[in-house]
Amino acid sequence: MSLQIAQADVVINGAGMVGASLAVLLAQAGMKVTLLEAQAQPPERLIAAIPEQLAAGYQPRVSALTLASQAVLDRVGAWQAMTAWRVTPYTGMQVWDGMGSGKISFDAAELHEPYLGHIVENNVTLAGIYQAMQDYPEISLFTDVQMTALSAPDQQGGRVLTLSNGETLYAPVLIGADGAESRTRHLAGIPATAWDYGHHAIVTTVTTEKSHQWQCWQRFTEDGPLAFLPLSGGVEGHQISLVWSTSPKHAQELMALSDEEFCHALTQASDVCLGKVLTTDPRFAINLRQRHAHHYVAEGVALAGDAGHTIHPLAGQGVNLGLLDVAALAEVLIDAHQQQLSLGSLLVLRRYQRLRRSDNLRMSATMEFFRRLFGDRPAPIRLLRSRGMNLVNALSPVKNHLAMMAMGVKGDLPKFAVRRG
Repeated sequence: MSLQIAQADVVINGAGMVGASLAVLLAQAGMKVTLLEAQAQPPERLIAAIPEQLAAGYQPRVSALTLASQAVLDRVGAWQAMTAWRVTPYTGMQVWDGMGSGKISFDAAELHEPYLGHIVENNVTLAGIYQAMQDYPEISLFTDVQMTALSAPDQQGGRVLTLSNGETLYAPVLIGADGAESRTRHLAGIPATAWDYGHHAIVTTVTTEKSHQWQCWQRFTEDGPLAFLPLSGGVEGHQISLVWSTSPKHAQELMALSDEEFCHALTQASDVCLGKVLTTDPRFAINLRQRHAHHYVAEGVALAGDAGHTIHPLAGQGVNLGLLDVAALAEVLIDAHQQQLSLGSLLVLRRYQRLRRSDNLRMSATMEFFRRLFGDRPAPIRLLRSRGMNLVNALSPVKNHLAMMAMGVKGDLPKFAVRRG
C-alpha cells in the first residue's frame, strides 16, 4: 500500500507504550491512525514471544505503574492481558535516608486501597497494548520505517513526512512519541534543554534472603537512590527488580564485579533490609539524562512521553507521565475531531500543552530537588532532612495526600486516566 494515498486523521511516530496507547484510544473514537515504528519486529511476534519470555525469567526493564496509568491501560484494553501474563501489585513502600535517621512508610490500607500500584515488565505492557490494537482496523502500523524529513505546515497545520523507504505521507497532525532522542522533535525544530544527572542506573533482577512482602524498598545513599521493586512468581516473594542509581565511576566499578561480589556490595548498600542478596541476573548500566522540550507543540506537531520530557527514575514516574500525556492528548484530539476542527492547529494543540507541560515541569523540578537534597550534604542538612522525613511520616493526612497524588487518585486528571466505576 502506498503511504502517500493512505488517509489518516493522525500520524504517530513511535509505536512504544505511549504511541501505541494513543493510537488505540483514538481508534476507539473512530479516528484513522497511521503508526510508524523504526523497529522491525511486528507486534504479533512480540505477543507470541511473551509466554516463553515469562518462563525464562524477568526482563530488566520494568515500570512502577500508578493507578492512573492502570486506568489508561484499562481504557486501552491492555490491562486484562497484562494481568493474565504477569503484573506484581505492591501494597506498601519503605523509604529511608541511608545517611541519617529519616524514614517514611506508605501503606495501601491507610489509603483504603488494595494496592499502591503495580510493577510490570515493559515488554508485558507493550504486548498488552499491541494485543488490544489488533481489534482496530482504523490503525495502520508500518514497522522498520523512519521519518527522514518533515515539511513546513500547510494552512491547516498539516505536514508532509518523507520516510526512509522513499515514500511520503501527509499528516493532518503528527504526534512525536519516538523517545528521548526524538527525531520528530528535531525535525520540527522544537528546542529542548538536556543535561546529565551525573548518574548511571544499574538495572537487573536479584533474589533476596527475605521476602519483599509485596513492598517497594528505597534507600537514599550518598551516591544516589537504590530501589528494590517486588516481583511475583519464581521464588515467591524473594525476587526483586533492582534500580541502583549511582555515580558513573561507582557504576563502572559495580559492573566490573563478579556476581558474588556484586551481591555482597548490594547487600551492604541496601542496609541488609531484605537479608543477603543471593543471586543476580545480568546487569545493565544506563546513563541518566534529564531533558525537557521548551514547548510540546508546533503547528501540526505535538510531543508526548519521552519525546517531550525525561526525568530521574528515583520515583518511577517517567512512564506514568507519558501515559498521562496520552490521556490528555487523546481527549484533546477526540474533542477537536468531533467538532471538525483542524487537528494540527495551534489553537487545538496548545490546549494539550496547557494540560500537561506545567504538571510535567513540576514533577521534573520535584525529582531534581529530591536528587539534590539526598546527595552528599553537610551534617546539619542531613539532620534537617531526617527530621523532615520523620515529621511527614508522623503527619498521616499530609503523607497520605502526597501518596494519593503520586498514585493518580487525586488531582485534576484527564478523563481517560480516571478509574471507571
